[in-house]
Formats: sequence, C-alpha cells, structure tokens
Amino acid sequence: MNDTGIIIRPLITEQSTHLAGTKSAYSFQVSKRANKTQIKNAVENLYGVKVRKVRTANRRGKARRRGRIIGTTASWKKAVVYLEPDYHIDLF
Repeated sequence: MNDTGIIIRPLITEQSTHLAGTKSAYSFQVSKRANKTQIKNAVENLYGVKVRKVRTANRRGKARRRGRIIGTTASWKKAVVYLEPDYHIDLF
C-alpha cells in the first residue's frame, strides 16, 4: 500500500482545528487496513514532518433509513497524528 492509499483525506472540524493549534495534532481518515507504523511513515513522507505518536479509532457506520429500507453508512478509520513541537502542517 502506498502513502496516498493510506491517507485518504484530512478531517477538518472544529475539534481538529483546535487540536492542531494547541497540541500539534492532526486528524486524518485513513485506510481500514493501515496500522500505526504505516500511518506514521505516510504522514512523514507526504508532509515532510516528524511524527511523535499516532492514535487510531475505528468508526462504525450509523443506521440510516430511506422509506422502508434500513441500511448503514460506511465504516471508516480515523487517525490522530501528534507531531514533534517544531513541526506543523498547513491544512487550513
């Protein structure tokens, strides 16, 4: 799996913007098969930064209804990447 296949997109929310400003932490939607080491290497290669730690969470899809049909949205994996103090990523 290559670096662009591991990192799907950055997550830009109020909470992730706050974490980026205070704790140098950035949130990404990542491939469900990627582990922490692969995520760390992908962020370092794509953005040219030094990663301190990575935290991941599997997000379960929510139940949705359209008429009588009940389904779910897709499940996905979220990674919060903490950078070394001297580094930052210009996402916003």
